[in-house]
Amino acid sequence: MGRRAIERGGLGLSRLLRRVLLTVLGVQVGLAVTMSLVDSYRRRGKKPKPFPTREPETVAVGDGEVTTYTFGRDLYDDMIAAIDGAERQILFETYIWKGDATGERFKRALAAAADRGVEVYCIYDGFANLVVSPSFKRFPTSMKVLRYPVYAAGWRFFDLRRYGRDHRKILVVDDHTGFIGGYNIGSAYETEWRDTHVRVTGPAVWDLKRAFADFWNLNRRRRLRASERPLLLETASTWEPSIRFQRNVPRLWVFPIRGMYLEAINRASRNIWLTQAYFLPDQDFVDALKDASRRGVDVRLLLPLKSNHIVADWISRGYFTQLLDAGVRVLRFRDAMVHAKTATVDGTWCTVGTANIDRLSLQGNYEINLEAIDQELAKQLEEIFLVDQSNCLELTSEEWEARDLHRKFTEAFLSPLRPLL
Repeated sequence: MGRRAIERGGLGLSRLLRRVLLTVLGVQVGLAVTMSLVDSYRRRGKKPKPFPTREPETVAVGDGEVTTYTFGRDLYDDMIAAIDGAERQILFETYIWKGDATGERFKRALAAAADRGVEVYCIYDGFANLVVSPSFKRFPTSMKVLRYPVYAAGWRFFDLRRYGRDHRKILVVDDHTGFIGGYNIGSAYETEWRDTHVRVTGPAVWDLKRAFADFWNLNRRRRLRASERPLLLETASTWEPSIRFQRNVPRLWVFPIRGMYLEAINRASRNIWLTQAYFLPDQDFVDALKDASRRGVDVRLLLPLKSNHIVADWISRGYFTQLLDAGVRVLRFRDAMVHAKTATVDGTWCTVGTANIDRLSLQGNYEINLEAIDQELAKQLEEIFLVDQSNCLELTSEEWEARDLHRKFTEAFLSPLRPLL
């Protein structure tokens, strides 16, 4: 009887612990949802203030060129010009494609290209565009459009490889021009958000084409046509030693972007300048930045003062104490959302792409980043960083330690949600 009583007591304790844990998780999620709703209400009708940008600038990299963009209108004008000048093929992929004036502009340009005989392939993420009008998502039959589904696992409920979102932003025109970076398609991004994108020409464009084709072929049957033919590339592969495109492909369990960052950080001897929209790394990533700072590297982390995801902001702040204590400079971009995902190391290595430093981007979603070893491009991105820094408030250790007790409690209470973001 004693043993049975102990076993019953153990089962009761186990049930109690499960209930407590589920209750705490429910409160955490409820608080996160409430914070998001309140923040959305407060933002209604508010417009971001102007922020400093740079004109598009082009540098030679290897056998091609790279042009950087820091203002959406400049980028969109050049993307539309490339689409209008297409002669044979357009490959267009985006995470968000708003049904507003800017979204319509792109839709019309792509449809016009298809009407004049250009092969037009488009991919957009179904979940990211749930709030977009269904009428906008009706495309001419002359365009080949793949809507990456909201739920992609099918009957494979427990296959984690099938839950990643398509977070990539790619445009490739013919064999000569490619675009990649953080910009989604929409009117707000055109003038109100600070982001970074690049245009690439030369041999590296082929790798961008292959990245698009691989995703299309992996998911082409989602167009509900059994006879859908694969997208075959006619251009021969040419190695461009200065540029690589690193791709996270959850379906294949391939996630090189995190390793790319850690390798560059661990090799740094002079400076590491990171610009990130959302900063929710794992502890190994934080430790790499701290170690770099402690060995004398100038480590700067530029983030939005207030992003469009308030919960991510609160959880991100949980890392600030250890980063500041290690000497990392935390810079907060004022008055507008900075959505760029860029980094430079030692004035030589740099990256621009779609991956945020968070679990979803580094270990969950389809992402793509340009990685370059080129001093001129790195110098250009450092100059962009300094322009952004001029619009930042730097967080000091004294300011951080003096924050209110309720802020400290909220940051600690929400920290268990990090693995979900």
